[in-house]
Amino acid sequence: MSDLFLSEISPPRVEATQRRGLYRNGGKRCFDLVFSLLLLALCAPLIVLCWGLARRDGGPGFFRQRRIGRNGRVFDCLKIRTMAPDAEAALRLLLTSDPALAQEWAHYQKLRRDPRVTRLGRLLRATSLDELPQLFNVLRGDMSLVGPRPFLPSQEADYRAAGGRNYYRLRPGITGPWQLEARGTSGFAARVRFDESYLAHQSLLHDFAMILRTALVPLRANGS
Repeated sequence: MSDLFLSEISPPRVEATQRRGLYRNGGKRCFDLVFSLLLLALCAPLIVLCWGLARRDGGPGFFRQRRIGRNGRVFDCLKIRTMAPDAEAALRLLLTSDPALAQEWAHYQKLRRDPRVTRLGRLLRATSLDELPQLFNVLRGDMSLVGPRPFLPSQEADYRAAGGRNYYRLRPGITGPWQLEARGTSGFAARVRFDESYLAHQSLLHDFAMILRTALVPLRANGS
């Protein structure tokens, strides 16, 4: 894991604190709106293509899932569907029939080799292209371009038990520290440390740097 987000946070200078305050109190939302509109103009054809390919197996092209947002508000998070249409029922069957998978799910809240993921879904996840529809969530104000990874309502008790508090002061992000540094390699509770540190370091330059890093993910094809 990167020392940038997990190291001790030194007391910020007054000037830096003031700049971060201005960014948090309005600048970040302006940045989200302008940048997401630009990205949508560029990515709309790609979103339509991915949606059409996902529809080929008879299921919906988009997938909506309830997530916890700022101030604890629940919203529908949009993605290109990457799993078989009966994924929720299949998960329940998998977890009740395989104790090892149940233990993996309990720790990571995901399966490393999830048999529910389609062939197209594996490609979309590896390149993070399945996340593109969340630009609409950004425009609606549900999410930010950069922020904590949004979690499910069923995961909220685990998140709070791990000490997570500052998450609720932020809009969850399409990308962010945990998504870039530890996605697929850390336990669910480890998100808390990234989220707490992100709030302390939040700034325009910090967010822009993470967006640039995220833009390289499709080239590396190592998302999950």
